[in-house]
Amino acid sequence: MKAQALHGHLDALLLAVLEQGSMHGYAIIEALRNRSDGQLDLPTGTIYPALRRLERAGHVASTWSTVNGRERRTYQLTDAGRRALAGERSGWREFSSTVGRFLDTDVPPTAPA
Repeated sequence: MKAQALHGHLDALLLAVLEQGSMHGYAIIEALRNRSDGQLDLPTGTIYPALRRLERAGHVASTWSTVNGRERRTYQLTDAGRRALAGERSGWREFSSTVGRFLDTDVPPTAPA
């Protein structure tokens, strides 16, 4: 799946991954890949700018650490990020329910009034 297809949803996905706990960038990429059964295999050039954007918005905080002699930045969800994620989930439910009325074959069409 291409990053373009996720337009408008990437921030919510990143917040949801970080809800599990603090992670460094590569671990976030791996979590996206694993939770999507390989469908979300996004490049660092997509993930890191989004993480910086979330940090500027106050939804994510980061700290630097040294692991095995290598510097890496670890990201964690803030309280504002948890509230943003709750809003994203609510918006997603409403959006998917509405679109599902058109695209799901299980739902009979509503007769015009």
